[in-house]
Amino acid sequence: MDRRNKIGQRWLELFDWPLFLLTITLALLGVVVIYSATFASEGETMRKLYLKQLEWNLYGLIILMIMSLLDYRLVERPAYLLWGICVVLLIAVLVGGKVISGSKRWLGFGGMNFQPSEVMKLVLIITLTKYFNNLRDLSEEMGFKRLIIPAVLTLIPAALIAKQPDLGTAVVLVAIFFAMAFVNGVKKKTLLSVIVGLLVLVPVMWTHMKDYQKNRVLAVVNPSSDPLGTGYHTIQSKIAIGSGGFFGKGLFRGTQSKLNFLPEKHTDFIFAVFAEEIGFVGVFLLLLLYLSLVLRMIDIVVKAKDRIGALMAAGVSAMFAFHFLYNISMTIGLTPIVGIPLPLFSYGGSSLLTNYAAIGLLISIRARRFRHD
Repeated sequence: MDRRNKIGQRWLELFDWPLFLLTITLALLGVVVIYSATFASEGETMRKLYLKQLEWNLYGLIILMIMSLLDYRLVERPAYLLWGICVVLLIAVLVGGKVISGSKRWLGFGGMNFQPSEVMKLVLIITLTKYFNNLRDLSEEMGFKRLIIPAVLTLIPAALIAKQPDLGTAVVLVAIFFAMAFVNGVKKKTLLSVIVGLLVLVPVMWTHMKDYQKNRVLAVVNPSSDPLGTGYHTIQSKIAIGSGGFFGKGLFRGTQSKLNFLPEKHTDFIFAVFAEEIGFVGVFLLLLLYLSLVLRMIDIVVKAKDRIGALMAAGVSAMFAFHFLYNISMTIGLTPIVGIPLPLFSYGGSSLLTNYAAIGLLISIRARRFRHD
């Protein structure tokens, strides 16, 4: 009994409380803003979304605790199996997935909607960790040949996700690949060649994009050219953010969301709702919270005791940083509008649970850097 008490006490000491508190603060703040964005909606389902998000948070906390107790090195072992299962699920989505808002991204499971693409992000991180860690010759930086297999592991799910269509999540997978390859050590010449190759492929990718996707890209340059069409989201989001002023209109008093001018107000554009109601001061504090979260994650990358931990932490850090930066830049009109939620903040069970699992993995990595097991 004394031994168990000592183990429990030791675990509490090693637990990353700053990362945990940052996570809970952002997640609960997200629930409040979701309530603010939806409580005036006509449908009862919309008005109760905040309760559903709160429920997902409770499930997420359980997952976080399980992942933090689990040795992260055990998670890496079945990586290729997990990758294969996720690919099968992504194919199942394309074949018989549920269509919501024009996109086929969900599978029905026990009366709930499950989004395999969200889980694929964490699974890809674990899979790339396994591949990079298994490279025998670490005496020199990776060349192009060693990037072929991890690139294939990334591009197969990215292509399946882009077909849903969900271009945002597909881009996130590519960002994770580049971040982990960089941390593992890749030749600058190789990295430059890959970037140039992608730029060369841009015209080809453009020809395969759907018309609405092309229009969203063009809307970044001039949203007013189609104010009621492709430019509508950007224009309304910028109006909401700008009207917040320095101190905001007050919590639950935003007009853009309450009068339904702002689309996707509880998911992709939740930052605009927050900015309108809390203003510049609130936005500054929110950005500070996210910056602290990402810096804490990067600190885990630097201080991890082995390559497995460092690579996993790098992938998770890249995932959160890209989501955070792209979502906000999208809402202020700097980047094309794609389906990238604000992590821990936007409504969505699959995304939230994946975020909690990823953070639990980081806590496990930090805790075990002091241990010799």
